[in-house]
Amino acid sequence: MCAKNAMEEFEALLKESFEIDTPEEGTVVKGKVIAIEAGQAIVDVGYKMEGRIDLKEFANPGEQPNINVGDEVEVYLDRVENARGEAVISREKARREEAWDRLEKAYAAETRVDGAIFGRVKGGFTVDLGGAVAFLPGSQVDVRPVRDAGPLMGMKQPFQILKMDRRRGNIVVSRRAILEESRAEQRAEVIGNLTEGQTIDGVVKNITEYGAFVDLGGVDGLLHVTDMAWRRVNHPSEILAIGETIKVQVIKINKDTHRISLGMKQLQADPWDAVERAYPLGSVHKGRVTNITDYGAFVELEAGVEGLVHVSEMSWTKKNVHPGKIVSTSQEVDVMVLEIDSAKRRVSLGLKQTQRNPWEVFAETHPVGSTIEGEVKNITEFGLFVGLDNDIDGMVHLSDLSWDQRGEDAIQNYRKGDTVKAAVTEVDVEKERISLSIKALGDDSFTDAVDGVKRGSVITVAVTAIEDGGIEVEYNGAKSFIRRSDLSRDRADQRPERFQVGDSVDVRVTNIDPKTRRLGLSIKAREIAEEKEAVEQYGSSDSGASLGDILGAALKGGN
Repeated sequence: MCAKNAMEEFEALLKESFEIDTPEEGTVVKGKVIAIEAGQAIVDVGYKMEGRIDLKEFANPGEQPNINVGDEVEVYLDRVENARGEAVISREKARREEAWDRLEKAYAAETRVDGAIFGRVKGGFTVDLGGAVAFLPGSQVDVRPVRDAGPLMGMKQPFQILKMDRRRGNIVVSRRAILEESRAEQRAEVIGNLTEGQTIDGVVKNITEYGAFVDLGGVDGLLHVTDMAWRRVNHPSEILAIGETIKVQVIKINKDTHRISLGMKQLQADPWDAVERAYPLGSVHKGRVTNITDYGAFVELEAGVEGLVHVSEMSWTKKNVHPGKIVSTSQEVDVMVLEIDSAKRRVSLGLKQTQRNPWEVFAETHPVGSTIEGEVKNITEFGLFVGLDNDIDGMVHLSDLSWDQRGEDAIQNYRKGDTVKAAVTEVDVEKERISLSIKALGDDSFTDAVDGVKRGSVITVAVTAIEDGGIEVEYNGAKSFIRRSDLSRDRADQRPERFQVGDSVDVRVTNIDPKTRRLGLSIKAREIAEEKEAVEQYGSSDSGASLGDILGAALKGGN
């Protein structure tokens, strides 16, 4: 009976053991630490199975392991039995599985997760998220580039999961997103306490070409270079230094972008309030050249008050030169106030107005008819330009070069750089023109030659040349040409060859042209005039006397 009972009990126990599920490999099971020896923890995972785990698997990065005999832990069952008859278990894999479950929930809910940076890899860092290892790109460490990440290593802090793939075991996290979020909250709080027009102290955080960023206690404001002072500031570093505490006024707050514009000059008196009283039109003041452009130069009259000397108001004589050829930066100059526009904060200044108009000075010192001497500066198709005092020029027109030569021929006698003398014939101050004449200083042979000769006069000329179209004659050195049709009243005698060089011929003056310097002469006109005079004196053809009788009587009377 006893043997039978014992067998039944054994069968029941065997059946019970078969009914109990054996733990599946590749799952997380609960175990109990039953011993710690040789740097390992011996864990009883039940089912009459024990396994060993290195103590370092129970420690967080940078920390000592915290495990004691009797602690219950979850472990990952890799294999039920190894060659030594022990279960192959891992605390690290269990933590990883647990962590992935937790992180997937956090990623779906877009909530923060805690972790610690424990290593550096190419392009960033590795982060322990409580059992799962994530990648932290270098650009996601901070809102600004981090040169030394040493102080951040091993420090437990929040991260935001950007991307995760359990199958590939990839997790990407960001520390920067957390900082930006907290910073935005802080900015919103600080901005909520600010009002436009408020005066506040700030610390200069950064300086750029266009201004400075000022820390107002958790939020930055931009102090633009044009709002630093009423005067021109070329670079913010002229008046500010990083770390300096300054007093600024809140000019504008953009609630949408959280951008704050600041000003320093708004806390100072505006010099433009007194500009019209201090600088009346027409007054002359000393100023300093602050900037030179293609269209003029800016001159500072006082701190915060600048005026523009337009290029057209810089010099009486230098019309087409760059302003930098007339003045230089930082040079002190005398300027005249020409116009003030307080609304646009503009002052128009004149540089040349502080000096006398050189054309006025020339007109006073060189009246019409006076003689000047100067250098030929330029030769053009219509005359010569002669350099005069005070950088001004006078022009000698082609027609004023010579009495005897055509202007086009006479100008060939001059070269650039020649020194010439000329008479002043006209000064037009408004048009800035001075007319000169070289021929006015020489003898006018033509005027002398025809002195006393009038139109209709009969003069005696000498034949100097015989040509097909007529004859060339000379009177007191002035040459003229008598055309074939003017050689005689009778067509039969209108032959040039009937004259010889050296013959003296009486001719009638039909025209005197001082411009072409020519006398209009005609033998035919003289003969017609003599005939008319004979008719008037000795009878009329109507009385019955023939023309031959009249001319005969005239000739006889003349004799």
